[in-house]
Amino acid sequence: MLKRLRSLPSPRRAGALLACAVTLLSAGALGAAAPAQAQSGGRVTAAVLPLDDPGRPGGAAGGGHEPTVYGEDAPYDTASIIKVDILATALLQAQDAGRALTAQERAYAEPMIRHSDNAAANALWRRIGRAPGLEAANKRLGLTATKGGPGAKWGLTQTTASDQIRLLRAVFDTSGSTSGGSGDGTGSALNAASRAYIRSLMNQVSADQAWGVSAAGSPSATALKNGWLQRSTSGLWDVNSVGRITVDGHRYLVAVLSDGNASMSEGVSLVQRTARAAVSSAASGH
Repeated sequence: MLKRLRSLPSPRRAGALLACAVTLLSAGALGAAAPAQAQSGGRVTAAVLPLDDPGRPGGAAGGGHEPTVYGEDAPYDTASIIKVDILATALLQAQDAGRALTAQERAYAEPMIRHSDNAAANALWRRIGRAPGLEAANKRLGLTATKGGPGAKWGLTQTTASDQIRLLRAVFDTSGSTSGGSGDGTGSALNAASRAYIRSLMNQVSADQAWGVSAAGSPSATALKNGWLQRSTSGLWDVNSVGRITVDGHRYLVAVLSDGNASMSEGVSLVQRTARAAVSSAASGH
């Protein structure tokens, strides 16, 4: 059964949702009290926000500020999805200094997002001031539940699916309802040039990293960043995916976080099934 944490469906809608979930999530269930189980006993949580359809419940263009969350909105390791937040922080700090990113910063940013280059992420993580710099920027970007990783370990930053939607809104939502405000009328602390730069890189991730939330929409109209990390303590995998997708002309912000996967491939499969089910539910208004 696929259950939402917020805006629970009516009994009749819940029955239809159950049928959809049985079809799309044969490996397990998503629920507020019992998150979906990977084959190895891991967790998964999804959050979805309709971006530009005021007729859909919770849509950003209709004034909805919070996503619909499927599963428990608990903290997960970010792995490499934190790279979007690192770049947003670097851009915000550059804005504060009245400048664009330097050529060196751009040389780090582009492989960090497009190819998930860890050495580039290490360099930018140091430049932004590690966790304190990230958390200061996140307050202005509207995030409320993301804690930077210890020391150099940016991949162990903790976040929630709903907080990832808040970050995506700061990049993709132009309705004027996001937190902060750069003065360009959008409400985002990031200015138009900064938002466009992040979007352009998320639109150009390498082909071998185009899995994830893209499975729920049109691949040609998807902007995303994925993250994967095998934990040394357990040998199990964190696998995450965040981004903007398009379904039948409607845009959605989607975040799927998972952990406890026996392999990366198992995690990718779980994330993609979950993304499809959550977006299908959101698109049908359930």
